[in-house]
Amino acid sequence: MTPAKRTVLISGASISGPALAYWLHRSGCAVTVVEKAGALRAGGYPIDVRGTAIEVVRRMGILPQLQDAHIDSRRCTFLTADGSEVASLSPDAVAGGVEGQDVEVRRGDLAASLYGKVRDDVEFLFNDSIDTLDQSAQGVDVTFHSGQRRTFDLVVGADGMHSHTRESVFGPETQFHRYLGYCFAIFTMPNTFGLSRELMMWNTPGRAAALYAVGDNDELHAFLNFHQPEPPLDALRNPDAQRDLVATVFADAGWEVPGMVNAMRDADDLFFDTAGQIRMPHWSSGRVALVGDAAYAPSFLTGQGSSLALVGAYMLANALATHRDHTAAFAAYERDVREFVAMNQALVDNGAATLFPTTVRALEQRNTMLRGLVTMPSATPRPAHSALTLPEFAPTP
Repeated sequence: MTPAKRTVLISGASISGPALAYWLHRSGCAVTVVEKAGALRAGGYPIDVRGTAIEVVRRMGILPQLQDAHIDSRRCTFLTADGSEVASLSPDAVAGGVEGQDVEVRRGDLAASLYGKVRDDVEFLFNDSIDTLDQSAQGVDVTFHSGQRRTFDLVVGADGMHSHTRESVFGPETQFHRYLGYCFAIFTMPNTFGLSRELMMWNTPGRAAALYAVGDNDELHAFLNFHQPEPPLDALRNPDAQRDLVATVFADAGWEVPGMVNAMRDADDLFFDTAGQIRMPHWSSGRVALVGDAAYAPSFLTGQGSSLALVGAYMLANALATHRDHTAAFAAYERDVREFVAMNQALVDNGAATLFPTTVRALEQRNTMLRGLVTMPSATPRPAHSALTLPEFAPTP
């Protein structure tokens, strides 16, 4: 007698959720994805897919799509407080990427490619979310915000750094959040500067402002980042307070920053958050597991959030395909992925944060390093990006 299909509910339809859904469906699971937004988010700030994650998207068959959508930035220019040039470099020299192999795409392009692979095979519940989870020996009873009630064999939280699933099962985020001392605001603004396929970054100690043109005439992605010793908890859920805080921090800034602050005031797509990581002793409890940023957000300072999400989804699905017992599967997932996660999270301690110095001396040292990269432009790939070798996916039952 053929065993019943394992039913899995995934919370979150951004990156790790659809990637996990693809691999779980391939292994014979019946998969449902619930997403609180009414539809996929289009556009979005550019993200990188590097190292081991490139092999994941290649095995999914979406690498050619992502290569077609590759942004192909030509240069990163760093500026002093008065707007004069420090250095102009290739993006790979700055990020430790591998030219011709790694890809950088709009977040929405990656999400759309992933969704396109699973939308016909997986149930999606948009404009809904999990209200309560009640685990038993037989499964997980789920009450949705819509009022619907269903039971699943397993539930996976793929709902981001501020995961509701994690909070419901493991407790408050404060237990697992490692604040890295920075806040940032991202938004779009008109490209009135003539920028094309390039990034320009202005720095003073503890402050950075960047304009990123991902195309020739597209809107600019604007980025304002600043050092804050303690997280501004009062501002995290108050958009007006966020705008006021950013405007205050950059009040005396030069270059094009005053115009950026004005554009931020009017932006309808402002995203404000703290730079932080999620560090947990375990990524599962009973029949509930976490993947991607919900389990191990590395922070934007590493540039590895999307890559960890893709690799983690593959490894979790492979573990569940290999082990019928979910407890054994979750243990294998953690055992095989944790070192890879730790290496990538450690990038913030190994120099990734040096792009955003907080002291005059550190800024001088960073600028000296950047000028040195101009004369020695060959990029050195970061070992953490490719530190995990993917196993062959378990055979389809």
